[in-house]
Amino acid sequence: MRPVAPQKEGPLSNEDISSPDVQLIDAEGDNKGVVGTRDAIVMAQELGLDLVLISPNAVPPVAKMLDLGRFKYAAQKKAAEARKKQKVIEVKEIQLRPNIDTHDYETKMKAVSRFLDEGDRVKVTMRFRGREMAHQELGMELLLKVRDTFEPVAKVESAPRSEGRQMVMVLAPK
Repeated sequence: MRPVAPQKEGPLSNEDISSPDVQLIDAEGDNKGVVGTRDAIVMAQELGLDLVLISPNAVPPVAKMLDLGRFKYAAQKKAAEARKKQKVIEVKEIQLRPNIDTHDYETKMKAVSRFLDEGDRVKVTMRFRGREMAHQELGMELLLKVRDTFEPVAKVESAPRSEGRQMVMVLAPK
């Protein structure tokens, strides 16, 4: 069994280019036309640059003379910047009871508001214990009150529904 050569990362460059001819673009971005790959590599090396395949699927493939190390570094920086800017949306959960007091309710609503401002989804869970199960309409009223409170800033992703001893509703920022 022959050992498998390791795959290089990034675009093909210099001797890795298998096409006999390439559409050559020089370091300034000027199109030099169709040139033999060997000649293009020699021209690039005379300038202290690499021949890098930019568009391998074109006929003939498009290659550009550039500094491969700088090109890879710039691509790496761009990818890191894109990763830094992306936001992972989390689902935060707020748990309520049907007989919650007004101050406790207001405190929980401040937390919901903060979560929505941060761009996270909020799962509002209404827990029922013991005889509270006989008055689920109180829990439904409270969940509808939460929905109406956040109508301007959030959309209801999942309407209030009963799941055993609890009712669940999911809000997402608009």
